[in-house]
Amino acid sequence: MPLYKSITPNSQTTVKIWKIEESYDDLLTSLDLKPESLSRVLGMKSELHQRGFLSVRHLLREFGYTDQDLFYDENGKPHLKDGKHISITHSFTFSGVIISDNEVGIDIEMQREKIAKIAKKFIEYEFEYLDTEAKDYINKLTVIWGIKESLYKLFATPGMLFREHFLVIPFSIKDEETVCWIDYNGLKKRYNSHFLEFEGFTCAYVIK
Repeated sequence: MPLYKSITPNSQTTVKIWKIEESYDDLLTSLDLKPESLSRVLGMKSELHQRGFLSVRHLLREFGYTDQDLFYDENGKPHLKDGKHISITHSFTFSGVIISDNEVGIDIEMQREKIAKIAKKFIEYEFEYLDTEAKDYINKLTVIWGIKESLYKLFATPGMLFREHFLVIPFSIKDEETVCWIDYNGLKKRYNSHFLEFEGFTCAYVIK
């Protein structure tokens, strides 16, 4: 399937989402991968991960980039050679890429009940406004996880912890946006965060 969704949250930022329906062979055939990228994808044990990796390269093409334009730093954070900021995600049958003039992070997660079992590992402050009996509790947990994962990707700094260092301000699912903060080693920064739901998945992204 071609592009599933394209979003332009502001004039400097674009989000593109791909629904992965193609086979591994179909995704691979039309791509020109760097030797290290080809080695990486061939070394993946899961075809689901292989297809996610390759679909991201197709999303790059939607932006006008190729695999040769992408590189990773020592912390595993992706960068583009032209200096634009990029963040990448894939989960099961969806992948997403956000590219901006500003620092960004993105995450896609499947909405699953089991997230409630690990909530205490990534939430502290947010429990003050969450209703564990509400119908949208799982959806809200998934949004919070996605926002914090996006912040983590944006900073790519070892030592940052979801529970202690990232805060998500109260929100409603229908608003599709909220504010989040990082509070880490004296560093305090505010970010705008956005989220959307589709086909049992949640995509969240943050923009500096």
